[in-house]
Amino acid sequence: MGGTSKGERRTGLLNGFAAYGMWGLVPLFWPLLKPAGAVEILAHRMVWSLAFVGVALVVIRRWSWAGELLRQPRRLGLVAVAAAVITVNWGVYIWAVNSGHVVEASLGYFINPLVTIAMGVLLLKERLRPVQWAAVGVGFAAVVVLTIGYGRPPWISLCLAFSFATYGLVKKKVNLGGIESLAAETAIQFLPALGYLLWLGSQGNSTFTSEGAGHASLLAATGVVTALPLVCFGAAAIRVPLSTLGLLQYLAPVFQFLLGVVYFHEAMPAERWAGFALVWLALTLLTADAWRSARGARRPVDLPEVSRPASTRVDV
Repeated sequence: MGGTSKGERRTGLLNGFAAYGMWGLVPLFWPLLKPAGAVEILAHRMVWSLAFVGVALVVIRRWSWAGELLRQPRRLGLVAVAAAVITVNWGVYIWAVNSGHVVEASLGYFINPLVTIAMGVLLLKERLRPVQWAAVGVGFAAVVVLTIGYGRPPWISLCLAFSFATYGLVKKKVNLGGIESLAAETAIQFLPALGYLLWLGSQGNSTFTSEGAGHASLLAATGVVTALPLVCFGAAAIRVPLSTLGLLQYLAPVFQFLLGVVYFHEAMPAERWAGFALVWLALTLLTADAWRSARGARRPVDLPEVSRPASTRVDV
């Protein structure tokens, strides 16, 4: 990143804002697809996402990764796991938004970094710094408070947070670029999704053919809505530091939360505000600790040899 010009960094920031802004505003899109149900929308999202990334790969002529992936059964199996997990994440999120749970859905992406840290400790045996432990503890307290406030555990939030954290963990092991990864995952999703849509049509329950050209166009646009933010994110990831992307990631749930409260007028009683306040406190601790650690890592160190950091490049 040190050799990146000011113009390149500005382009990266603009792409980062665009990516997280689109992810944050996507709750405005899913209600437009009614009367289609969440499962039908999900199936269209899978089918049209593959079509979109397929065209993108043709344009940029990037296919060599596919042959390599097919020759590696373990990586291919991990891609299948990633496809299954993101299917759950997409489906729950679409259902949550169209069922009036935008605020609870936003909470899932607020607590996602805390869940990722917890999974690192439990599954990868990572060691946490004291501030990180404090952040996880505050996050757990927030879930308890929200459970009391909702009268039940915030299942939507927890499902979104754990599914997306698992997805991130699996993708890290697969190590594919953004467009390539989405292409591989949607290729696995494609046949079941297309089969469901054909069955839905044979039963006379498909809204794609019964609600007019405008509705059909919106369903087809789910591919663009899925892939375009990912393209912008990839363009940002190669131009700005990860610490900056780490801060930008909170834009999406902030926008979602504000939409839920201000636009969709979802209820926010005092105990819910208290739970969210605890989550935001945990994220503040986590972000401050990460920022301090990143600054410390950039200082000159008087050591015989300093290992080179891993590349943060994301191919798009």
